[in-house]
Amino acid sequence: MNRRSGTGYTGIPPWIYAIAAAGAVFVLLPLVAMVAKVNWPQFIPLITSESSLTALGLSLRTSAASTAACIVLGVPLALVLARSPFPGQRLLRAFVLLPLVLPPVVGGIALLYTFGRQGLLGRSLELAGIQIAFSTTAVVLAQTFVALPFLVVSLEGALRTAGNKYEAVAATLGARPSTVLRRVTIPLVLPGLASGAVLSFARSLGEFGATLTFAGSLQGVTRTLPLEIYLQRETDADAAVALSLLLVAVAVAVVGLSYRRPRVGVAPEGVFR
Repeated sequence: MNRRSGTGYTGIPPWIYAIAAAGAVFVLLPLVAMVAKVNWPQFIPLITSESSLTALGLSLRTSAASTAACIVLGVPLALVLARSPFPGQRLLRAFVLLPLVLPPVVGGIALLYTFGRQGLLGRSLELAGIQIAFSTTAVVLAQTFVALPFLVVSLEGALRTAGNKYEAVAATLGARPSTVLRRVTIPLVLPGLASGAVLSFARSLGEFGATLTFAGSLQGVTRTLPLEIYLQRETDADAAVALSLLLVAVAVAVVGLSYRRPRVGVAPEGVFR
């Protein structure tokens, strides 16, 4: 007999736990192996060197900027995909989510042929005195390209789960669409938006392939922490391992923030006041 949730019954067969444990070991074992290789006496000097701090600071700044860009572009995209059926909707969703399965280096090549000096838009930008490729702006664009689907997927799921009954009520009470969006929709799905933003930040923080292809590796300009790790791997293995552990720690802290139980389907306080 099934018990109600909250009384200890999970409905999970015992053998599932064994497979889940194997999956957890598969993920954790490489991290444990990396921790075992860290040169702990030199750990602090390695992660606080000038090049390491410069790369970390650049990664944090560009990841924050790309997350903001994901919010600006991703919220309208998620709203259109979740709330407004139209011909070609599935095709648009497929293209928006394409960076999830596309090799990052392919994304970098696509961006290069779009914004590069001889690219589709790059020629016009070059004539206007704007050069994007191999600049910090290129890093932000590359990170936004690969991270945008994470926000769209998270927010679209939250919008579909929440439904539109509160928005419909607000509209019948005379609220304009912009007011409904600002006072009902966004507060209602704010946990999903926050989770998507955090995941986008984490993905941007770890971006490597598209950044290297489109932005290059110029110290202080485009060399983010993943690129610094790659370069250190060729010259100083201890530094590469130490910086890898630092990146893992930051990523775990960031992703951990996204796993809060969203309260979807509860009307925001003060919506109809």
